[in-house]
Order: sequence, then C-alpha cells, then structure tokens
Amino acid sequence: KLNNQIIMSTGMASMSEIQEALDVLFNKGVNPKQITLLHCTSEYPAPIESLNLNAIKTLQKAFGLNVGYSDHSLGIEVAIAAVAMGAKIIEKHFTLDRNLEGPDHKASIEPKALKLMIQNIRNIELALGSHEKKISFGETLNKEIVRKSIVASKTIQKGQLFNEGNITCKRPGTGITPMKWKEVIGKVAKKSFYEDELISL
Repeated sequence: KLNNQIIMSTGMASMSEIQEALDVLFNKGVNPKQITLLHCTSEYPAPIESLNLNAIKTLQKAFGLNVGYSDHSLGIEVAIAAVAMGAKIIEKHFTLDRNLEGPDHKASIEPKALKLMIQNIRNIELALGSHEKKISFGETLNKEIVRKSIVASKTIQKGQLFNEGNITCKRPGTGITPMKWKEVIGKVAKKSFYEDELISL
C-alpha cells in the first residue's frame, strides 16, 4: 500500500517457493518493477563452493525481475563478481569489529573492506559498459599504430610482380590491409619500393 520498493531475499528457498512468495505480492497489486530478488546462500559464513552465482542469471530469466545478491561469504570478491553477473543490489553484513560477540560479526566486513568493495563495484559498473560491441575511443587512436600493412620485404623495382618473396606485413596500419594480400599478389609494381616501404597499387 505504501508503494515502496521491495527487496526479497531467496535464501533457503526453492524456485517454486519464490514463485509462491511473488504471487502473494502480485495478487496484492505490486508492480514487478518494484521488486528486486536477492540470490542468497543462508550460511554464516557461506562456503565459497555453496554460493552458486550462476543462479543470479537463472532468477533473472525465470522471473524477469531485477536481481541482486545477498553475500554471506568471507571477503569482498564474490560480491564484486555478482555485480559483473548482473546483480543490481549488493547486501553485505557490516561490522565495526569482526571480533565482537554474536553470530554475524565473523561473516561481516569492516569499514576498510567495505570501502574497497564499493570502489571495486563502481569500477566493475564502469567496465561493464553497454551490450554493444564497438571500437572504443582509445582503440581508434591505437588502430593505425597497432594494425599492420603490406610492405616491401626487400627492394622492389618498378615493373616487378608482387609475390610472397618480396612483400610482408608490418606495422603501422596506414597502408593496404593484409586482408587484401591475395589481391596484391601478382600485381605489377607501378613504382620502385625500398625495404619496409608501404605498398601501394
């Protein structure tokens, strides 16, 4: 009724139990966009082999909702990996001192580790980018330097034929691409070329 965002942990729950819980919310008119499921292994601390991060994608596919991760593992690397796998929320136990009495402190992180985890998550979010495969700005600048061109492997006189004995491929990529190798082989040199000079037709 308050129209708030709902974060629902799935610790100790099967897929059918998760669906039953969601049905309660949907039957009360909750908008799916208000719900985030948290994949969770309810052990404190949770053994690394029990975490099953691939279930994040399973939950996303099965329910079509935002999915996060409730992390009870030691350290920060699993939470960071969960973000790389699509987790939208990270829940992590936090303490000022892991030596305090009580069941949760041993599976919690202290201030320095929390800060480092958040910094790493923000870096991963930047690194994830978009789903589009495209050439980055930096790659555009490097492309001509790093890629190769067809060049003379030794002196070639005007009128000679280009062949595998007198041409090769070297940087930079400002000349004819090696992808056109077969088109160059057998062509007549219209000028003389010195060794390592970019070939032109």
